[in-house]
Amino acid sequence: QVQLVESGGGLVQAGGSLRLSCAASGRTFSSYAMGWFRQAAGKERELITAITWSGGNTYYADSGKGRFTISRDYAKNTVYLQMNILKPEDTAVYYCAADRNPRRGRWDVGPEEYDYWGQGTQVTVSS
Repeated sequence: QVQLVESGGGLVQAGGSLRLSCAASGRTFSSYAMGWFRQAAGKERELITAITWSGGNTYYADSGKGRFTISRDYAKNTVYLQMNILKPEDTAVYYCAADRNPRRGRWDVGPEEYDYWGQGTQVTVSS
């Protein structure tokens, strides 16, 4: 099994920044896609960004383009989400997830596509 542990969430003011980390263990991830999801109160869980572990190819949903950056440290088995210019509407629980079998050209997928999940970390942005 793969274990994913998120960290780095917290309370920030609008316009501030946070960096989330997702530490992975238990498997080799060379063929995986790693994604960040978020779920706001009363809303569905949505994919905001993803990266292929081996190639480093990235995808961003419109909500995070220009403000969020996903990256990975191959040696540390860690995926990061750098979030800048945070807005109150970014307030949500952020989840790290892993897809064992990513499909070529299919980035914009729902949570059902992903196989392993962290427990989430709360991000709260105050106005």
